[in-house]
Amino acid sequence: MDKLPDGLRHFVIHHPLPRCALWRDKMPKSRDPDAYRSYIEARNLWRSKIEWKLTKLEASKVLSGVQAGADAGDWGARALMAYFYREGLGPLSNNNVLQPDADKAVAITRSAVAVGQPWGFYDLGVAYEYGYGGAKQSNVVAWAYYLRAAELGSPDAQMTLAEAYAQAGRPKDEEAMLKCAFEQGHGPAADKLGLHLMVRGNYAEGIKIYHQGVKFGCEDCAGELRFLFEKGSWPYNKKQNQEFANIGIFIDVERSRRYELIEAALKINPDLKFSKLDEILPLPPARLPEWKGYEAGLEEENLESPRY
Repeated sequence: MDKLPDGLRHFVIHHPLPRCALWRDKMPKSRDPDAYRSYIEARNLWRSKIEWKLTKLEASKVLSGVQAGADAGDWGARALMAYFYREGLGPLSNNNVLQPDADKAVAITRSAVAVGQPWGFYDLGVAYEYGYGGAKQSNVVAWAYYLRAAELGSPDAQMTLAEAYAQAGRPKDEEAMLKCAFEQGHGPAADKLGLHLMVRGNYAEGIKIYHQGVKFGCEDCAGELRFLFEKGSWPYNKKQNQEFANIGIFIDVERSRRYELIEAALKINPDLKFSKLDEILPLPPARLPEWKGYEAGLEEENLESPRY
């Protein structure tokens, strides 16, 4: 059996669940505003359009801004640089500014692990699962990293463990892990939790979870609600129309249109957070306010007081 790095333990499917930790608690308590600003302005440019539509000049600005933030010590910037080294930046020949370099990606990830950051443990688990960047392929080591990442609060790792529990026939434990991720504002967890509730016929709670997921920036959640208000029913159960009527859900073209606009915005920029969603698109029975564009529902960005 593959030897585990110090401090890690084997993931055993029938062992007790890790507790719900918060990844933000494991990150540095403060961030340099200048480093953060360089990073976030570059990230905003990167997310301003689909990547293949970036010009080479724009892609170069993205890279230089994120690199400057990383060099100045911002861990958000370093995590994004690891992503760029793993995936490359600029998918076309006319806008490519960085070729993938798995070794550099994993080197950054290992530096995050060295200081105990949850995202580093998760990303290093991925490297071991697929065997790149000098990480020898090993599912045993990969799952030990996933377990530690989940214990530290990585929502991605909590989602990974949830899937393992689902496959092992432990639906309650799957849902417990999904809730851990959801409570940290993780959009994909909202999408899965919402689906679970809808399948069980708990439509009112499922819709609330999807709506909360939109606040987190979940494109699929916005799509589910867009379809729901377009049809006035859920596509996987044709016998429940009266149940939707009982909770105030009917065909609502304007609500559907607004979710569609938000869904389209999130397709381009999945970083958007709609913390003020209820001010522009409340759930029934609340009446819809005047539409001032999806931008009116966005969380305000404070570059002077950066936070995770």
